[in-house]
Parts: sequence; C-alpha cells; structure tokens
Amino acid sequence: MSTANSSPGGSYLPPLPPAPGPSAGRSQRNPWIALLLSIFPGVGQLYNGQPAKAFVFFFGWVGCIWGAAEVAGLPFGLLIPFVYFYNLVDAYRSACCLNGQTGDLDLGKDQAMESPAWGVGLVVLGMVLLASNLGWLRLAALRDYWPVLLIAAGGVFLYGSVQRKKSAERSPLGIGDDPLA
Repeated sequence: MSTANSSPGGSYLPPLPPAPGPSAGRSQRNPWIALLLSIFPGVGQLYNGQPAKAFVFFFGWVGCIWGAAEVAGLPFGLLIPFVYFYNLVDAYRSACCLNGQTGDLDLGKDQAMESPAWGVGLVVLGMVLLASNLGWLRLAALRDYWPVLLIAAGGVFLYGSVQRKKSAERSPLGIGDDPLA
C-alpha cells in the first residue's frame, strides 16, 4: 500500500479536492464576447449570469429613448449614450471579474455576485412606470424639474469628496485608509 494515500493507521484517504479559485463552479466568461453581446443592451450581462443587471440596463436604455421622445429631449437624449456605453464597459469588466482577471483594475467590490441594488433598481423602475400607467404620476410633467437630478448628483459627488478628504486627514500616511493606494 502506498504511503502517499494512507494515514498512519493504514486506512486509505481520498485525494484532496482542487482548491477553489475565482472561477470554481463557473465556466469562464470571455470578456470580448460579453462586450460584443452587449451591443444589444443587457445581453452581455445575461451571458455573464447577471439577469437583474441585464434588465436594468435594457429598461434603462429603452426608458431613456422613451423619455427623449415623450418627456424631454435634453436630459434623456444625453443619457441614451451614457447608458449604452456603460452597459458595454460593465459587461466586459464583469466578465473579467467573474474570471478573476482584475489585473490593474481597482474594482473595490467583488462584481462576481450581483448586487441587491440591481433588484432594488428594478423595483423602483417598475413602481414609477406603474404609477405613470395608473395616472398617479405624470412623467411628462416632470420635464421642467430634471435639473434637480444634476443638483442631487453634484451633492453626492461633493459629499463623497469631503468624506475622502476627511478620511485622508485622519490617516497617518495622509493618503486614505489603504496604505497601498
């Protein structure tokens, strides 16, 4: 009996299973195929196994087209290419993350799992559209108030900048919480 597969008492031990890696239990995703499939928004995310994200990208893109035609051309017309190109970039990066190929990218969070925020986004989008269909909310009446979105986005960016500055001031190295940043 071989001593490599036997314990000191003489009983047989099975070989150890392979160590789980970044793609354990999943097939590898080709980032270029995900990018190519995302020419139609959401299909690359479906290829990556992220259906909630796929629905958000598809309905976000369609919603921007509808909003540009029916509500107000200016903000929605600008959002169409943003949603479209972000969809392409996300499909490529998510495929890389699923394969564990982050390279020099500092992605911050593990994108291999689908965030609950995508599901929340679908619920909110569905509620807004339902309210519009039932007559409780008239989306066309909101066309004059779209700059509030810019004000809110600016506030979020300003808040994040102030928080990063405070974090850098508290850090002994003066560059944030991550000494390798």
